[in-house]
Amino acid sequence: MARTRAVDFEEKQRGILASAAAVFAEMGMEKASMAQIAAHSNVSKALLYHYYPSKDALIFDIVRTHLAELDAAIEAADRPDLTPEKRLRLLVRQVLENYRDADDHHKVQLNGTSALSPKQMAEIHAIERRIVKRFSAVINDINPDLNSDRPLLMPVTMSLFGMMNWVYMWFRPDGPISRDEYADLATTLILEGVKAVR
Repeated sequence: MARTRAVDFEEKQRGILASAAAVFAEMGMEKASMAQIAAHSNVSKALLYHYYPSKDALIFDIVRTHLAELDAAIEAADRPDLTPEKRLRLLVRQVLENYRDADDHHKVQLNGTSALSPKQMAEIHAIERRIVKRFSAVINDINPDLNSDRPLLMPVTMSLFGMMNWVYMWFRPDGPISRDEYADLATTLILEGVKAVR
């Protein structure tokens, strides 16, 4: 007989994902074990396997959940009624706000996807494409000539993501710049740089 889903299933699942992300971020995808993840999650190995049959399943759900929440937050924050410059500034702030306290999840996203199946990667890529498309559309509104002579829209868009995605490597909350100030700095670098790109 199949086991029924507990009332607090989603809450436990979220806790397991957070604990697993912390273990993967510290130990690496290869070295981390299901036993270590269970111990860090304060659950038995049997319960962990009830939620996730393998490390790959955990990695997939960590990345999928992280990106899906980011996508939803960006969509909710977007303001197409604003000028493209203000809209881009708002979107960058939202991404960096979503990255707050999510360093472990972000590290798993950047380093753990090689273990995923083609079907899982297709789902991840679909979410990533939605996010990137929203940003590239706004950048294109700022400078519609980016793709006129050669395809530069995507390199410019991905340069912005490079500034956002690697912020966890150096950013410190008690450092000389706040998260919002860095969001404005990164946006300004793109806005000013886009003007010069031909």
